[in-house]
This record gives sequence, structure tokens and C-alpha cells, in this order.
Amino acid sequence: MNLSVRAIAYIRNERAEALDDNWNDVVSVIELASDVPDESLRGLSDFSHIEVVFFADWAEDVPPGPWHRHPRGNTDWPDVGIFAQRNKDRPNRLLLTTVAIEEVGERSIRVRGLDGIDGTPVLDIKPVFRWSVPEGDIRAASWSDELADE
Repeated sequence: MNLSVRAIAYIRNERAEALDDNWNDVVSVIELASDVPDESLRGLSDFSHIEVVFFADWAEDVPPGPWHRHPRGNTDWPDVGIFAQRNKDRPNRLLLTTVAIEEVGERSIRVRGLDGIDGTPVLDIKPVFRWSVPEGDIRAASWSDELADE
């Protein structure tokens, strides 16, 4: 099977390395690639949030990275599989983050909380609809709540 994707935009911010924390304060601009028309952003300013799919070209491939590990190397937390974590080192280096829109420009979107470093290629952008988010309570591992508090 041969899969093909292309960058439709690029992340621009002041982050040069993939740190695990403090992304909520990072303001990024998603700039459209030169071959993507301005009209692709039409109507996006009616939304408060978007989902951004991006390619972590700066992350390690899994494999050879571990298929399981202690999150952030913390042995106080359980050894869990890659699919029970949200770390950057993914089997295909694909990342997904939901972010708040601060402003939609002619060829860009300013957002807050996007955990991609400067220059990261964006593969897709989707608006968040009220009915597209989970309903009811969300269950999560207790260690993931501790991780959020770090």
C-alpha cells in the first residue's frame, strides 16, 4: 500500500523544540501552503475551535521507538502501550490537537495551544462542531490526570 499526503499549511511559532509542557500558552499561526487557495478558510471564523492534524517530522518513528513505556519515563506511572498515550513519538508521527481560534486571516489562522514546533507541516484542519465532541463523562487513567498537573 502506498499512502500519499501533502502539507496544506505550516505551523509558525517561537517553539524550536518539542517540550512536553506549557503548550496552552503558546500562540501559533497556521500559514497556508502556497498552493492552497485563500477560499479554503472561508467560513472558519464562525467557529471557536479547530482540530489540527499535523506531521511530527521532528519526532522519532515507532518502531524503532518503544511500543510501550512509562509515560514521560516516570516509573510511578504504569508501563502502557503507545496507543494509551499522546506522546509525540507515534507509529506514523501523526498528531492531532484541538485548539482555540484567536483570529482567522486571509491566509492564516492564529490559534492557542497547538503543540507543534515552528515549521511543522499541517496535513488537515477541521472545525469542531458541537455534535462532534464526546457526549457525557470522559473516563481517563488516573496517571493522565497527574500528568496534566505537572
